[in-house]
Amino acid sequence: MRTPLRPLARILKARAQGEDPAVIEAENKRRRHEEMADKARQRAEGRLLVLGLAFFCAFVVIGGRMGTLASSMPEEPRASAVGNPIIGQRSDIVDRNGRILATNLETHSLYAHPKDMIDPLHAASGLAAIFPDLDEEELIQDFTGDRKFLWVRRQISPEQMQQVHDIGSPGLLFGPREMRLYPNGPIAAHILGGASYGREGVASAEVIGVAGVERKFDAYLRDPANEGAPLQLSIDLTVQAAAEQVLAGGMSIMNAKGAASVLMDIHTGEIISMVSLPDFDPNNRPRVLTNGDQSDSPLFNRAVQGVYELGSVFKIFTIAQAMQLGLVNPNTVIDTQGPLTWGRFRIRDFRDYGPELSVTDVIVKSSNIGTARIAMMIGADRQRAFLGSLGFLEPTPVEMVEGPTGKPLLPPNWSEISTMTISYGHGLSSSPLHLAAGYATLLNGGTRVKPTLLRRENAPEGERVVNEAVSRRSMAMLRRVVTDGTASFAEVPGYNIGGKTGTADKPRERGGGYYDDKVIATFASAFPAEDPQYVLIVTLDEPSEESSDEPRRTAGWTAVPVAAEMTRRVAPLLGLRPQVDTPQSVGVTLTRN
Repeated sequence: MRTPLRPLARILKARAQGEDPAVIEAENKRRRHEEMADKARQRAEGRLLVLGLAFFCAFVVIGGRMGTLASSMPEEPRASAVGNPIIGQRSDIVDRNGRILATNLETHSLYAHPKDMIDPLHAASGLAAIFPDLDEEELIQDFTGDRKFLWVRRQISPEQMQQVHDIGSPGLLFGPREMRLYPNGPIAAHILGGASYGREGVASAEVIGVAGVERKFDAYLRDPANEGAPLQLSIDLTVQAAAEQVLAGGMSIMNAKGAASVLMDIHTGEIISMVSLPDFDPNNRPRVLTNGDQSDSPLFNRAVQGVYELGSVFKIFTIAQAMQLGLVNPNTVIDTQGPLTWGRFRIRDFRDYGPELSVTDVIVKSSNIGTARIAMMIGADRQRAFLGSLGFLEPTPVEMVEGPTGKPLLPPNWSEISTMTISYGHGLSSSPLHLAAGYATLLNGGTRVKPTLLRRENAPEGERVVNEAVSRRSMAMLRRVVTDGTASFAEVPGYNIGGKTGTADKPRERGGGYYDDKVIATFASAFPAEDPQYVLIVTLDEPSEESSDEPRRTAGWTAVPVAAEMTRRVAPLLGLRPQVDTPQSVGVTLTRN
């Protein structure tokens, strides 16, 4: 409520006393103006206070941000595609020690909008200069035709990206992309397999596995629920690299068409190394052969997919089963008078070993006749069941998409003659990986081992195939093969090795029968012989050692030296210390001054 400028009571009183009422009005106006000035001043002071607080807060925020930027590392800003439906992230693959085998790399793709090009001819010539595999004439046709979109390269390097940028064509565009990178090149190529692109967009592409463990574990590697956890394999990158180097050198020296090797933990079934040659670089995976023999392709995994008659390496299985059944012991004498005739078939030995041999010497001398006679004692049904318990009648359960394709070739009728020939490795075809699993089962104490490419801390114990005594006797016989038999070149200083050679003629592709000058040479070994820890299989396809006047193709001359060198290289990498003989004292008396 405002106070009146001329209050009636005061006006009447002033008139009664003879005073001027205008003085009262002037006094009231003065007071009113003073009150209005005080209120205006208070409002201005409040506004100044709020503005001051606002400026203070702004300076605090700016100062804090400047301090944060000053203490952080400088980096380039990155653009991100929001709401992209294509999942690009893929988990890494590592070896048993955590070393990278396969990972992802951020890169770019190159595509073209021909309608936006100002000078298509200049753009085509510039791209042909940067990418020699592109045809300039085809690019000109694409850029000057009716196409509105064109992929130029699915992935390019940063250097290539800058060169394309320097062309200056608005119709050449880049898209962010994630590619699969194999930093070790061709090492473990057949195990990893490779990857390619599935669904593609200009902003990203879906990376999918096409072979090997990349294909087998494709769902796991792409599953976001794993939160990027890597897939850990059982192989050792260092051992794998050494094995590939040795096998490649041996394949070249022995003039072989191809080669394969498998190194397996004898107790867990973990594959420490698996090599197939020729190989390839998964960063630039070659195309599948459309004609000819697929086994000649570098994509063919000889260790898993290649099924061969492996020869005399099978003999130890026959001997072990006979000992398990109580039919023979290492000293049992076997009739080896030859040839052994069954119908129109004649079984002969590589040399004449005399009228009889002990069971141990049947293995040491590698007698086909002696092994066949022991197989006749076992019988077809029991032999088939025993080989089935070792895994030779079905594909290996190894975690690769190629695993089911390595199916053993069995005789249509497991007759007595089949029993005899299978006993020494003919008439049944299997892969080197089958052989590695069979030797591991026989020599680890007699329990079944299944091969795996995944890292295992504790493998489940398999069913018992032979008893421990048979396992030890088998290992002792294989050691004798190296010290006194066909595998004398397998001796490695510091390491006791036991193994068996196998040389099998290759069957003809057409017309039946076998080649006279083409063989599969295999050496199956285990080390150290006193306490077996690892099994090593080395197989050479069509080897020919030509240091003498006549070529030598048997495993003792070809596969065995390669396996010995591989053992010498990888055994220290596996943590196995060589046994060094300590010299005896020579009777020196120590004195002191």
